[in-house]
Amino acid sequence: MAESYDVIVVGGGPGGYVCAIRCAQLGLKTAVVERDRMGGICLNWGCIPTKALLRSSEIWHMLHRLNEYGISADNFKFDIAKIVARSRAVSQQLSNGVAGLMKKHKITVIAGEAKLVGKGKLSVTKDGKAGEYTAKNIVLATGARARTLPGLEPDGLLVWTYREAMVPPSMPKSLLVVGSGAIGIEFASFYRTLGADVTVVEVLDRVMPVEDEEISALAAKAFTKQGMKLKLGTTVTALKKGADNVTCTLKDKAGKTEEVTVDRVILAMGIVGNVENIGLEAAGIKVEKAHIVAGKYGETGVDGVWAIGDLVGGPWLAHKAMHEGVIVAEKIAGVKGVHPLNTANVPGCTYCWPQVASVGMTEAKAKEQGRKIKVGKFPFIGNGKAIALGEPEGLVKTIFDETTGELLGAHMIGAEVTELIQGYVVAKSGELTDAELAHTIFPHPTLSEMMHEAVLAADKAALHI
Repeated sequence: MAESYDVIVVGGGPGGYVCAIRCAQLGLKTAVVERDRMGGICLNWGCIPTKALLRSSEIWHMLHRLNEYGISADNFKFDIAKIVARSRAVSQQLSNGVAGLMKKHKITVIAGEAKLVGKGKLSVTKDGKAGEYTAKNIVLATGARARTLPGLEPDGLLVWTYREAMVPPSMPKSLLVVGSGAIGIEFASFYRTLGADVTVVEVLDRVMPVEDEEISALAAKAFTKQGMKLKLGTTVTALKKGADNVTCTLKDKAGKTEEVTVDRVILAMGIVGNVENIGLEAAGIKVEKAHIVAGKYGETGVDGVWAIGDLVGGPWLAHKAMHEGVIVAEKIAGVKGVHPLNTANVPGCTYCWPQVASVGMTEAKAKEQGRKIKVGKFPFIGNGKAIALGEPEGLVKTIFDETTGELLGAHMIGAEVTELIQGYVVAKSGELTDAELAHTIFPHPTLSEMMHEAVLAADKAALHI
């Protein structure tokens, strides 16, 4: 007889495990199906291990600036194997922590690959053996994987996805990164800081194209100063593999081609949802552009089947998936007053050097919508804490509706902005106006004072610039 649950979540990534925890908290008998390791891509091959790698590169960068801070040292070196080992250990610790949370909340973890086989029914296969499970509600949270294009397929040796880029067996001397979104730029930043010759190819006309144009331009300037080669408005048309290198053919918008030979290529051209072999077609669940079409509460249109996270589309971020997981859990449990996700309030963070963070509309988007806006800007060079830290390069930018004072968007580049952005997220979610933010006290001396000044600047009242 099939085991029965109130909720079965398919996928143990950030969206899936958080959904399961919230379901359990609400008194629902819950199980999670996971084919690999708890924590999904984020904890095992994404958000967390990359931050551990980047932390090592940040320390390496600071070691080369010791003299600025009155400190002397020499003969320092790095060991790429130890850097990778630390990253993997951090990942393992957190994956084990998620497994512990499952036990704490009495959530059953079912190992294997799940497939919808009927109303409220799942078949889970592990090592060729299948088991059947039933649930009143099934939440699909199978995540996504790296996008590949014909002629640009990864081989795991010379042409890498994020997985191989995270565990290099040795330090490459040169790399070509295809794509300048968050994943591509973080790897470009990591390897460039450790000394590799890095070329970034972007099909659009600027790096980090989802960010505000002004922030994107400042990022490009910083990356170029660091020695990155940026090939914008350019595509990779061919990869010719040698014994231990790859010759890449690049083509710009004017049709001009050039060849660049590098040790390794990293593909970072976006992601596609894991929609295959989970029974979507037979169940009648609609899929568009490799993602499930879901409603504002995660409903798929099929009674009792829900979908969350990267599987349902952008923004492809772990914190967005977690929030969706809670929304679905509370909807299933009948909690009153559940609010749907507002993607305009989902922050984005890129942990390159310098860091980039944002929430809401870009200046161009606000103008495109016909909004009458006022823009405030404050540079890091005007902040005492930034100067004391030795991080005087950066910018905080705010965009307000001129009539209502609504915060439409905030954009930052510089030290620790991935931590600062949450202040604007809270303000935006709480619908605070520029006047209310202007009357908020920010502690001194902190980097957060720049957030206050960027609000004041929108009304031409900045105090320190």
